[in-house]
Amino acid sequence: MKGKSATFAFLAVFAAVFACADAFAAKGDGEAGKQSFMTVCASCHGEGGKGDGIASAALTPKPRDLSDAEYLSTLTDEYLFEVITKGGMAVGKSAMMPPWGGVLGDEGAWNVIAYIREDICGCEPATE
Repeated sequence: MKGKSATFAFLAVFAAVFACADAFAAKGDGEAGKQSFMTVCASCHGEGGKGDGIASAALTPKPRDLSDAEYLSTLTDEYLFEVITKGGMAVGKSAMMPPWGGVLGDEGAWNVIAYIREDICGCEPATE
């Protein structure tokens, strides 16, 4: 009986660890996010996320360089979600960053965040 309890405990912990990992990974799809980024974000942030998109010339302040891994690593994904869905003013930043929640929806915003993290900055989010 003792062996069965230890086995059950191990399996419970193992399942919990993988459930948490799946929940984190399922937050966004970087491949889907790339298409949305190119359509919605690249005109200001540039295709490489450096803040050098075609519309950036007319913007003050200039769009954030999303390839800056050192800076992006200080931000949580939840913060990026707020900026993307509610706009810069919602988080005390520039009104030049419009809210894209109505265009992207929650899933689309998480996909863009996954793309930024995976392909543009190649960085992990800050922990809360």
